[in-house]
Amino acid sequence: MNRVHYLMNAKDYAINADDIFVLPEAVVKIKQLIDDETASMYEIAEIINYDPAIMSQVLKISNSALYKFTSTISTVSKAIQVIGTRSVYDLVLAYGIANAFKSIESDVIDLDRFWERGVSCGLLAKYFAEELGIKDPERLFVCGLLHNLGELVMVKLNPEIARTCSAIDADTRPLDLELANLGFSYAEIAAELMKLWGLPVEIYQPIKRTHPSIAAALSREDQILQLSYILSVNNVFKDIYSPYDGVNTSLYEPLGLDLEQVDNALDFTNLQLISAMALFSPSSFSMY
Repeated sequence: MNRVHYLMNAKDYAINADDIFVLPEAVVKIKQLIDDETASMYEIAEIINYDPAIMSQVLKISNSALYKFTSTISTVSKAIQVIGTRSVYDLVLAYGIANAFKSIESDVIDLDRFWERGVSCGLLAKYFAEELGIKDPERLFVCGLLHNLGELVMVKLNPEIARTCSAIDADTRPLDLELANLGFSYAEIAAELMKLWGLPVEIYQPIKRTHPSIAAALSREDQILQLSYILSVNNVFKDIYSPYDGVNTSLYEPLGLDLEQVDNALDFTNLQLISAMALFSPSSFSMY
């Protein structure tokens, strides 16, 4: 059976996953409205309000330390007004995808650590995007949060390979095991699945280019995600890797960053990590 799986490519895994994991209907409807440029902010708010879990999540995130607004945001319409339609969609999308994978069993990999990696990568990417004045920094947060989604696909479709790929050590990084056992990365599966779901190219394209050893960065967004990925792996697996393991000047200097700014990003991430995990890890989602 494993031999069959070894013959599968990233797209094959994504196609199989597409039959199992389904986005919440509200996420699909919101995307349709955003794609329809005549749709109003109130129509989008109405769709979100019809789904109590998503509505609650939007308000929780809007009032969290991720934004630091001085006054409380008490309605979805206000959240859209203050944060912006695209940013609200990105946050709803992050919740919707995480929610689609909430039934994954935790006996194959450490799920808390999986989401810690995603949240760390997302927070780092958002911080760098804001520092560099990149539009829609939430989009890069979503890219970081979901870049490794292929690991959850593998947990469901081939748990033995997922278990093998999680056996990292000081000499073997996650990507090394993915390439050795699959021939491609978890990020490539994630990108293919998001493409099948019809998500914006601005989300799945940087994810497809997460690893500089596989794909050269074609944009600042790609460069940010590549840097954030390596930093987040080191940050979460502090017991295995040093903070700057695998981080060379070619990852941050082209962005106009120095090591002090990278340090500041790590400090910000570690300060925000617990509260952000409470917002985006499926184990913390309210049940409706």
